[in-house]
Amino acid sequence: MKELIQYLAQSIVDRPDAVEVTETQEDNASVVELKVAQEDLGRIIGKQGRTAKSLRTILNAAAARHDRKIVLEIIDEQ
Repeated sequence: MKELIQYLAQSIVDRPDAVEVTETQEDNASVVELKVAQEDLGRIIGKQGRTAKSLRTILNAAAARHDRKIVLEIIDEQ
C-alpha cells in the first residue's frame, strides 16, 4: 500500500523527490503518513479536499482486496 500511495502522490506533485511515505501498523488498521513539499500540499489536498478523498478511496479499495483497513494521514509540516 505504501508503494501505491507513493506512486500516486509523485504523479500529482511538482516535486516528486520530496514525497515521503511511512506505513505503521496499529491494532486494527495500517496508518499511512504522506509528507510532501509545502508548495505541493495544495495539490495533494485539492479543491475542497477532493484529491485527498480520492486518494483515500483508492487506498481503501486496494486494502479491501486484502481484508485490511488503511488510514491515510497527510502531514503538514510548517
